[in-house]
Amino acid sequence: MAKTQSRVLLVEDDMFLRELCVVKLQKADFKVDLAEDGKQGLEKLQENDYDVVLLDIMLPEMDGFELLEQYKEGGGDFNESILIMLTNLSEREQIDRAKKMGADDYIIKAHFAPSEIVEKTKEWLEKAKQK
Repeated sequence: MAKTQSRVLLVEDDMFLRELCVVKLQKADFKVDLAEDGKQGLEKLQENDYDVVLLDIMLPEMDGFELLEQYKEGGGDFNESILIMLTNLSEREQIDRAKKMGADDYIIKAHFAPSEIVEKTKEWLEKAKQK
């Protein structure tokens, strides 16, 4: 029986970073959907199921926190998905807020390479399988 690809939603407004991450994720055999702003990200979350959601906080249309609030208000939850926040904000308050809203992890973009997103995604999927 063929192994199914894990499905990832990447919500990131920086075109260069988005393209780098997509290439790395696809090479690692993930099926990747993209959203360039919070509104598109919310629509995709409402329409599809994802194994992993990589969500930038600073986005046009609505930021990542607003997206999460609206998703939850609409009945959505992340019980079956891994939520990893992406941002350049490194204040403890932002990290705590992300975790309270259901984030499993938090990556500060200034401190990582796109290949690290792949490793972190694989690591969280492996943890989920062990539960």
